Amino acid sequence: MTVLTWLLDSDPALRWQVERDLAGAAPEVWEATRARVATEGFGARLLALQGSDGQWAGGAYFPADFASRAQKTGQPWTATTWSLCSLREWGVDASALRGTAELLAENSRWEYEDLPYWGGEVDCCVNAWTLANGLWLGVDVSGLVEWFVEHQLPDGGWNCEWVEGSTRSSFHSTLNSLKGLLACHQATGGTGATLAAQRAGEEYLLERALIRRRSTGEQVGPWVERFGYPFRWLYSLLNAASYLREASLLTGAPPDPRMTEAIERIRAARQPDGRWLQNGPLPGDVWFETDAPAGEPSKWLTLHGSRVLDWWEQTRVS
Repeated sequence: MTVLTWLLDSDPALRWQVERDLAGAAPEVWEATRARVATEGFGARLLALQGSDGQWAGGAYFPADFASRAQKTGQPWTATTWSLCSLREWGVDASALRGTAELLAENSRWEYEDLPYWGGEVDCCVNAWTLANGLWLGVDVSGLVEWFVEHQLPDGGWNCEWVEGSTRSSFHSTLNSLKGLLACHQATGGTGATLAAQRAGEEYLLERALIRRRSTGEQVGPWVERFGYPFRWLYSLLNAASYLREASLLTGAPPDPRMTEAIERIRAARQPDGRWLQNGPLPGDVWFETDAPAGEPSKWLTLHGSRVLDWWEQTRVS
């Protein structure tokens, strides 16, 4: 069995992306597979778990019963924000969630200061996911677009701990903020200010080669080489390279040569059989599993790794 055949034998949420990005299938083929995501497999299962109030697990970022649990095994991934992110990333058409935006506006409040859902709160990562999900569902989230311009730090990135006084950016917060801005630019084209903010955020990562502290040149942490699916909020070289590939597809810009070390580390993680192993997703409750257990070949990571390397090899300028 080839790697491509193995990848194609997948849930529609993954298969349509393999067809489009690796198999070179005609648009009518992968679009038909993508249309099945809302009615089969992962997408249908998650849609069926939505509550009558529009939420999942009764909460915005955490399940409604999270605070009362006697024991907590890490961040749970079952609440509304995480469920929306999964459905969007899997390619579910917004029409499958008709009425959800209005229900969340009426019923969902952030655990932080009981703020209304679509207005976001103070966390960069939370606001980035809310921005992307709102654009997908047709919500007016223009206030959040401006929020990212206003809260960009002098070094070009973002940090969720800005509210605690931090003035230095975080790799995690910067990547997630960039994903929110990219969703804005894909949906609306953006503005001069948002495009400049995106470029500055990308420069923050690139001038650090996606992996190193600017001050010392040391690797920022072992987590940069922890390739686990779902990515969630965690920064990794593969997560960052996947973002930069998607941004490049929108703008037509070639890969930046400062990514070379990161690309070689991603390539080195590929097994001799052409697959990447699941390093283990972040711990916490999930509705159901969507990928292989830790140590086993991961179809999702192999999709991401394969298309990053294809993009790098086919489009970079020597």
